[in-house]
This record gives sequence, C-alpha cells and structure tokens, in this order.
Amino acid sequence: MYENIVLEIIDGVSTITLNRPQVYNALSTALINEITQAVEVSSDDSSVRVIVITGVGDKAFCSGADLKAGMNEGMASLGDSLRKNYNPMIRAIRNAEKPIICRMNGIAAGAGMSLALACDLIIANKDAYMSELFVGIGLMPDAGSMYFLPRIVGMQKAFELCSTGRKVYMEEALNIGLVTKIVPYEALDEAINELTEYYKTAATKSIGLMKKVLNQSYNSTVDDVLEQEAENQDILGKTHDFAEGVMAFLQKRKTNFKGK
Repeated sequence: MYENIVLEIIDGVSTITLNRPQVYNALSTALINEITQAVEVSSDDSSVRVIVITGVGDKAFCSGADLKAGMNEGMASLGDSLRKNYNPMIRAIRNAEKPIICRMNGIAAGAGMSLALACDLIIANKDAYMSELFVGIGLMPDAGSMYFLPRIVGMQKAFELCSTGRKVYMEEALNIGLVTKIVPYEALDEAINELTEYYKTAATKSIGLMKKVLNQSYNSTVDDVLEQEAENQDILGKTHDFAEGVMAFLQKRKTNFKGK
C-alpha cells in the first residue's frame, strides 16, 4: 500500500516510519502524501491511542525537501507545492486529536525540521542536529516552521535560526525547548516506549481536546479560551473516561481508560 513509509499499528500505537534512506528520508511528493494519509488513517482508527513518526536508521529523521525529485516533478510554483502537499501534511498532524511523538532518530533539516516541530513531543538522538537551512538556497522556512519556531523559542531566537540556517545540536535544542528529551540512539526505543506505554492507556479524548484548544489559544483572547475550555469540558464530562476517572479516584484504584 505504501512505497515510501512503513506503517505499523500494534497494541494502540501507530508508528509511521519514513523509508527513503538512500536520500536521508528527503520529502518527495509521494512521501509527503503517504505521511498525510498514514496520519489521517491513524487518527481515524479508534484502536490507535498514540502516533509515532520516525525515520529509518540513525543518520536522518528527514533531510528536508528532495530538491532533485522536485525538479523532476516540474512543479511550476513553490507556493502551489506547499498548498497542495506540505500544508495538508502539517494540518493532518496538528488536527489529529491524538498525541503525536517525533522519534527524531537523526538530523532534521529544512522541511524535516518543520515536520518534527509539528509533532506534540520530540524525543531525539543526542547526536542529531536541527537546521532551518532554507536561507542557504535563498528561500524562507516553510511547512509551519514560521509558526512553530517563534512560539517555542521566541522571536529573536527564531529570527536567528531562520536567517542563519545554522545547525542546532541537541544540547542547545533541549535548552531552548526545541526538543522534549535527548537520549543516545541506542536508548531511543526505550524512551519512546515509556511515552507510548503512558499515552496508550491515557484519557485520549481528553488529550485530543487539550491539543485542539492549545492550537486555538495562540490566536484567541483570554475570553475565547475560557469559553473553549467550558465547551470542551462539557464534552469531556459526558465521556466514559471521565466517569471512569472519578470512580477510580473514589475507589482508590488504577484507572482503566478506554480513550472514549
């Protein structure tokens, strides 16, 4: 079904693996569309409680746009390419009402950095780096980086990273909030498993609506957010997991959330 990714759904965890190692998992149109489709499939699958996006090997999570493939595909407009391919991928990740973890196995550069930043959490190989390398070919960051970066690191740091395109190694990335956690490559799976073990038994509906309101909060007033909280709390108050959470609290036992 897929030629550029591997999709595995096992025990509540959907793992989407970028599988173009010969070009360091660079983003072709086909790869982008398969990522989008896999995220949407995983988001719609009621058995999936958490999504992981990663790449093959220990060299690259995603090296950015595949410029050679792009030239061969003959896209006349870079803007049209973003609107048609990249932007739907980023929207699919942000609109998925499930936690999405980036297992950043290697470098994340250009649109590959944007792809990582679109995820809810980033667990990174400590030997990797990130780079907004667009300026090196006379372009500006895209695929959401201009949205995510200033919200994560502040305006001045975002400008510096965008306008220099320099490599940000993982100690700095952790210090400025670009990644959630850094571990040696050989400990990456263990770190991801710890997170997925939590999220696959957590209150998925609650987490999904948290993500939705957090997305909206950047462009909302305090009054807007207060109302969004009230509306979504009303929804959650009618869920199985709320009833289960209260009952488990009263009975002093572990919760058995269903994600519903």
